[in-house]
Amino acid sequence: MAEIPPIRKIIHVDMDAFYASVEQMDNPELKGKPIAVGGSEKRGVVSAASYEARKFGVKSAMSGIQAKRNCPELIFVKPRFDRYHEISKKIRKIFFDYTDLVEPLSLDEAYLDVTKNKKGNPSASLIAKEIRERIFKEVGLTASAGISINKFIAKVASDYNKPNGQKTVNPEEVIEFLEQLDIRKFYGVGKVTAEKMYQLGIFTGKDLKSKTIDYLDEHFGKSGRYYYYVVRGIHNSEVKPNRIRKSLAAEHTFNENLSSEIFMLEKLERIAGEVSQRLIKSKVAGKTVTLKIKYSDFTLQTRSKTLHYFINDKSLILDTAKDLLYQEKLNNSVRLLGISISNLNTETKKIPEQKSVSVQLKFEF
Repeated sequence: MAEIPPIRKIIHVDMDAFYASVEQMDNPELKGKPIAVGGSEKRGVVSAASYEARKFGVKSAMSGIQAKRNCPELIFVKPRFDRYHEISKKIRKIFFDYTDLVEPLSLDEAYLDVTKNKKGNPSASLIAKEIRERIFKEVGLTASAGISINKFIAKVASDYNKPNGQKTVNPEEVIEFLEQLDIRKFYGVGKVTAEKMYQLGIFTGKDLKSKTIDYLDEHFGKSGRYYYYVVRGIHNSEVKPNRIRKSLAAEHTFNENLSSEIFMLEKLERIAGEVSQRLIKSKVAGKTVTLKIKYSDFTLQTRSKTLHYFINDKSLILDTAKDLLYQEKLNNSVRLLGISISNLNTETKKIPEQKSVSVQLKFEF
């Protein structure tokens, strides 16, 4: 007989428009105004947008030119990652007051397992509310949260009442919640996959649930099994506090398009230096070097090379990136270059196993 997985109390905390909100907090003149962090009206890509800007369709990964077209009043602000890291540390410190099982996904979001917590509070919903109140009081920013029995549902739920809200999906509500969910809301279903699902007549969780595991495997490969289980509320991934970094990267968008490899070498040297510094600071090294090239027509190309040894030295990273640059002719003039290092030596380290906590299905959420 298969072992029944434990019911957990998982919170997903997601800061509201984090980068943009930090900028508005630090500069009162920006409050209530549409701002974009990163990019410019001539170049670059938007890293984050305030809610005032989002009303005009401005969003992350959009070109600065398009963002300005959407919102002529848009204010561009240079990112300050040191400041975002500083704020993120303060927020995580609050998390650790409640549980040691904290898994950061990025600077502005994290999973918390509060099945057993330091406050002895049986209600994950009340813990989430208290955490959000403390973040606002102690840091000055708003956060949203999702609360449920696993990471998948908690993450989906955190998006429901944004900004500055939370949603709890109780154990007995999970199936109905998932059946009514728009397929685009499923974490892990991107734009391309959603379009494919639409063509197959899959629009909601209920539609997805009606498909057999063989059908989903046939149409979605390895992801098919994932969809089959999550729509049934089955997602046993634990909150991993010692989450292992799998890659490290840096990239630059140029003020003017570059048309010759010679002009790019100086830029690559700077990027390689940034990557090397980050690797050394994180005390890691990697074997696979990937060169990212974004052309002036916004098409993207990557070239990779895996070495027989781990590196984090700037000169070795640069030499490999140069080899990749000269590997084949450029398709067009270049607006962005990036270098990433993966296949890190951290991937050989094992994460300590966490003990499962058996909890009855009916309990306060």
